[in-house]
Amino acid sequence: MSTILTARTAGQAPAAERETENEEVIWKSVYRASGAAALLAVLVTLSEIAITFLPGGNASPETIDGWFTLFQDNWFLGLRNLGLLNLAFTTLALLVFFALYGAHRHANRPYAALALILFILGGAVFCATNRAFPMLALSRQYAVATTGPQRATVMAAAQAMLAVGQSHTPGTFLGFFLSEVAGLVMALVMLRSRIFGSATAYAGISAFGFLLVFEVCASFVPALGAVAMLFAMVGGLSSIVWYLLAARRLFQLGQRAPERRLHPSSSRIGAH
Repeated sequence: MSTILTARTAGQAPAAERETENEEVIWKSVYRASGAAALLAVLVTLSEIAITFLPGGNASPETIDGWFTLFQDNWFLGLRNLGLLNLAFTTLALLVFFALYGAHRHANRPYAALALILFILGGAVFCATNRAFPMLALSRQYAVATTGPQRATVMAAAQAMLAVGQSHTPGTFLGFFLSEVAGLVMALVMLRSRIFGSATAYAGISAFGFLLVFEVCASFVPALGAVAMLFAMVGGLSSIVWYLLAARRLFQLGQRAPERRLHPSSSRIGAH
């Protein structure tokens, strides 16, 4: 009887090993795609910084008329000032966090999953509250409005949109807050597992920690504007480093061949 059971177990072992290898092959493709997404996220960040130095890129309008004028003169800059590039960045970063969960699913699954869930929630809140495209539509309605009441109605709607969707204000704080807490949790997972190295982990802690402080200051303590921008600068540079280091490691994980493991029961086939 023991010989029969051992033979059955041995027959099941290759199937289990093939399933594990197929899963690793799939994750390798995820790592490669997410490594590319991390590099694109860095490109988006650099584009955001470059646009800041363009005329009108460093300051947003303070009035509804100013926003409508901006959208009519330069619709892309209007969308960007209301978080268009942040939408693209969030989408790319979601792929990165999914891959980071996959890389740590054996080392620290609970906290890696927690980080992924928090980032998904943060991204969902940010996308749901973003008002870039609705404001573009309202600016076009305002341009064709012919009466005072029509324009007043459009301006009131735009005011409500900005109260929710203007970046780095209380309206967008929750989305950024959840995403940055997710980054801190994932960086701590990295630090403990050492799969990505301590340098990557510390870069993540610096990036998401400083950006979290920046969001608090920008949203609730506008008097600390200069200090907030300093935090944003340090956090932004650390974020670039974090994504570059993460991308390099993800590409390495994507190239590594899956390890073949011999099932313990297979060594006992000839023993009976």
